[in-house]
Amino acid sequence: MKKVIIGGILMLTGSLISLGIILAAALYVPSITAWSGSRLWYAIFGTKQYGDEVVQSLSLGFPFSVGVILFIIGLIVLVREYFIKD
Repeated sequence: MKKVIIGGILMLTGSLISLGIILAAALYVPSITAWSGSRLWYAIFGTKQYGDEVVQSLSLGFPFSVGVILFIIGLIVLVREYFIKD
């Protein structure tokens, strides 16, 4: 039972982090004037700065990745507890 609670908390935390960053990026997207690729992913991850150009991204790639990893770890814990009974 303890592992189910831990897995649930990890999944909840990861989903809140990731969805919060996606929501912040979606609200920031209309103010971006120059980007490469998808505007939403550019707003989250950004790109390297060249010279004096202004980087118009939130640069939240690391926290977003941590949120996704936490969600996946929580999902693995819950699936393992569901299928493997100790």
